[in-house]
Amino acid sequence: MNRYLKRVSIALMALLTLAGCATRPINPPIAHADPNTGYRYGTRELKDNDTLVVLAFSGGGTRAAAFSYGVLEQLKDTEVIRQDGKKVRLLDTVGVITGVSGGSFTALAYGLYGDRLFAEYEQRFLKRNVQGELIARVLNPLRWGNLAFTEWGRSELAADFYDEILFNGATFADLDRRKDLLVLASATDVSTGARMDFGQEQFDAICSDLNAVRLSRAAAASSAVPVALSPVTLNNYGGTCDYAPAIAMQIASQGLDARAAARAKRQADEWLAFADGANRPYIHLVDGGLADNVGMRGVLTVLDIMEARYVAGLPTPFDHLQRFVVMLMFGNHHQRFHYLQLLHKTLFKMF
Repeated sequence: MNRYLKRVSIALMALLTLAGCATRPINPPIAHADPNTGYRYGTRELKDNDTLVVLAFSGGGTRAAAFSYGVLEQLKDTEVIRQDGKKVRLLDTVGVITGVSGGSFTALAYGLYGDRLFAEYEQRFLKRNVQGELIARVLNPLRWGNLAFTEWGRSELAADFYDEILFNGATFADLDRRKDLLVLASATDVSTGARMDFGQEQFDAICSDLNAVRLSRAAAASSAVPVALSPVTLNNYGGTCDYAPAIAMQIASQGLDARAAARAKRQADEWLAFADGANRPYIHLVDGGLADNVGMRGVLTVLDIMEARYVAGLPTPFDHLQRFVVMLMFGNHHQRFHYLQLLHKTLFKMF
């Protein structure tokens, strides 16, 4: 028996050594923060109609992912006639989607696949036992070598799993190619409690290229429940790319009302805190629901930015809009059904 246990121990140690070569993915640096490039609000070419719909998908695990998917289906199946006589799907009026935790999977997957989502998402994600399969991977000895290294935690294992079943290696560069939609997944900085969006606006603060980051890592960070999953770690190169908060944030106090100006200043202060790469060489991210489980703070931030640009006489992607609709997707299981009914009725009246 002792000889058998010794052989098993040696075999396991060999497996750990072989598997331990993997390290976490490294988000690459940028030499210069350019506010006119990258995956951000200012580079989107929003649809040229007069109504913009913003969806905010809250956290709540698989139920949140399923509910947000149901909302997209409802918008896809609902057609309205605009004032110019053109018939459009309500889904085609959506220009911005924010996702937190479970809602981030649906948001990112729709940004990547578009209408193809409705043929694949249920089988590839919603109807799978994602949690069970993930636990099985954590318990698989062949994967323990990676988990033994501090740079490669359970959330990196989860990110690889999400990549395999849903995102297929896609990065934010794939989302950036679609200019009429912006999808933001949010996580929480475990050190400060500040919200961090996976958008180039905030990645400028850490002097990093978001386009090289895998969508699966954003989803893993946004849904990394503390203790159950490890934080997702980003390299922070802040202070090396001539970064300054967006001009809209710098001028925010000059023309906004008091509450909007206060929000803009708080956002600028948070971005500047991320920019201190010398004292904070790493950013550790966990579930976005800890900072904002509704997903509304990202919406408020973009509104403040656009209003500040307007006050300063600068163009915005929203200049042509006459109506701006924000829909928050949250609540318990019974409330969500009523939200879908209310959503259907309300949007019909708007067009």
